[in-house]
Amino acid sequence: MSRTARLVCSFVALALARPASTSFVEKEAAAATHPSGPQRNEDLLRELQRVHGLSGESMRRIREVFAGSAMIGQGNPAVTRHPATPDACVAKLREAGISHEQPESDRICGARYMAPLYDPSREKPQDARACIDRFEFPNIPCAYPVVWVRAREAALLCEAEGKRLCDAHEWEGACAGSLEEPDYRFDLARGRNQGSAVESMRAAHNRARAASKSWSYGPAYQAGVCAASSQKTAGCGGGEWTRCGSNTFPAGFFPACHSSSGVYDLNGNAAEHMNLPLDESQMGSRGSRKLGVTEMKGSWFIFDRYRAHEDWCRWRAPFWHGSRVMDAQSHENYHLGFRCCKTVR
Repeated sequence: MSRTARLVCSFVALALARPASTSFVEKEAAAATHPSGPQRNEDLLRELQRVHGLSGESMRRIREVFAGSAMIGQGNPAVTRHPATPDACVAKLREAGISHEQPESDRICGARYMAPLYDPSREKPQDARACIDRFEFPNIPCAYPVVWVRAREAALLCEAEGKRLCDAHEWEGACAGSLEEPDYRFDLARGRNQGSAVESMRAAHNRARAASKSWSYGPAYQAGVCAASSQKTAGCGGGEWTRCGSNTFPAGFFPACHSSSGVYDLNGNAAEHMNLPLDESQMGSRGSRKLGVTEMKGSWFIFDRYRAHEDWCRWRAPFWHGSRVMDAQSHENYHLGFRCCKTVR
């Protein structure tokens, strides 16, 4: 095996099993110059299965979701211009001596590249009842995040992997470095329509949390720390497929952009679908499969240039493009992806 392939395996586990074959990183780099959307998705799905050891049935369900969408993937290749390649990401990790392999977390979570969610003031990682992906889907270091994905599709993809879409408080805990007890004000949602319920609940939540704002990397917003220095495609307006490139960075390209929980790109790169329950029966963390309504978490790849909205860890967003998570017409766009959670006990 070549030195390049060994480095890829050591640091990001992105080399293919056969030494003579073309690595996923090499394919991704070539795609940045000579893109083919279907081929990129096929390469991605093969690598997803290899890295995460997914079964044939899991892959059948994942392929079914991808086949049902004309846009899901790593961006429209015709207009997407990524600021960095997977090769550059691998080199950056190598030079910094960074490995994302964490066998103890793998053991606790029962899956690769996941972080235990717990309260470090009173618990240990082994006490975690849930885990979260350390990177945006496909949860592979140095791969571009999957975007143009509806909330329903995100939930189905997580489920196919034996995981689930995260509840809002779980994402917030991963970002802030401490999983707290759920604080959803379900009392404020009773008797209201979805939009009014979300607005009442988020307003109360944000007032209670405003004095303790933090970002995944620290107590104040800092430019240059996360994948937020890219730019919108010229002529991109409201999010059109043909005009708006998904100009994201490879996952983990900014090594300092992680929380104390070890979760990356919670700020910047792609915003993320999450589940916001309006009553206890909609909490994925308590076994719900019907789920609640959509919430967009985090920020995306232009935020160092233009901060379009708040993005501190425990901030809850307005009901933008809102729907039930499992609505077949739930929102999708060029800078919106997701990551998964998993109940472990």
